[in-house]
Amino acid sequence: MLCKNPASRANHKMMFKLVLATCLIVTATSYGQSEKPRVFKAVRSPEIAADHRATLRIFAPNAKKVELVMFSERKEMTKDDKGVWSFTTAVLEPDIYDYSFLVDGLQLGDPGNPMMKPTVTGGAESLLYIPGPKTLSWEENPVPHGILHRVRFDSKIIGEPRDFIVYTPPGFSTQAKTTYPTLYLLHGVMETETSWTNPGRANVILDNLLAQKKAKPMLIVMPLGYACVNPADGVGDILSGRTNNKKDFETLFQSITQEIQPVVEKNFRASSKRPDRAIAGLSMGGAQALHIGLAHPDHYGDVASFSGGFIMYGSADAWFKDVDLKKPLPRLTITCGTEDFLIGSNRFVKTWLKGKQIPFTEKETPGAHTWPVWRRNLTDYLPTLFR
Repeated sequence: MLCKNPASRANHKMMFKLVLATCLIVTATSYGQSEKPRVFKAVRSPEIAADHRATLRIFAPNAKKVELVMFSERKEMTKDDKGVWSFTTAVLEPDIYDYSFLVDGLQLGDPGNPMMKPTVTGGAESLLYIPGPKTLSWEENPVPHGILHRVRFDSKIIGEPRDFIVYTPPGFSTQAKTTYPTLYLLHGVMETETSWTNPGRANVILDNLLAQKKAKPMLIVMPLGYACVNPADGVGDILSGRTNNKKDFETLFQSITQEIQPVVEKNFRASSKRPDRAIAGLSMGGAQALHIGLAHPDHYGDVASFSGGFIMYGSADAWFKDVDLKKPLPRLTITCGTEDFLIGSNRFVKTWLKGKQIPFTEKETPGAHTWPVWRRNLTDYLPTLFR
């Protein structure tokens, strides 16, 4: 609304100057700058050298100690005379890596890097992208691209509004007579429904595989995989074992099948046939997928676990005691990195499956509990689906 009163306009100008001056004083005081107000100190981070070493930097002139958190390790960073802390990595293979900074004990994403991965507890970790040849499955290529759809729904089963993401392949149309098989893809603990498309690059991977005719056109549905209200508060219970994982996995299954699946089948032309439904996941999501697939063998034709969080199980006999071995079970795939801290529990579950004469495909690859492993797992898995 325009102000027609001159006195009123003068008052507005005076108020604006007062607010601006206050903001500048607060900003200068907050950053400890006595000579000149500073809102943000830009530094170049990350900086990728020709040999694929990465230098990561953060401006923190008043910090006493800054560390780089990467590969589950902490590395002390060095401060220069301008207040910029830096660390240069060893030569890195082309890939996408998670990292963050610890600034006097406070974990932060890289303010100079727009590539980030949200975490369910708030904030984000940064993503270090080392570009590689276009033959890598997660590298974007000039091929037809699918579309990502975000769907909001009110979950009565879990008790709060939720989002899930649906990937539709190139050429998808709601008017077509074609129906599509569907992969339900679950994330790990601390992750969100965006994880499989952000660091996971599932949409890019499938775009490339479809262009190469290595995979069938399909939908990928990526829900938020926590069965509790306000997951930011519930993650601690999951990590500490204070929650009933088996009950939570069943609640998640009910939400997927009764709330998400009907929306997908109605609005995205998803097939309702068992052979056209698969469920897979990483870490916590891998444990969820295997439990759900074996507990409900009539619902999914294919199940995969990548680095499954089977330490959540306790005894496999107790966990899977209700599996009806007389029913046709889904095709199972279990993969894990040989340096993963979960490799022991993965081998334990595979031994149990062999003892029950339940067939499955297994693969152990180099690598730890990281996205570079899971992107490759997904790349290998998608071409096997719905054949």
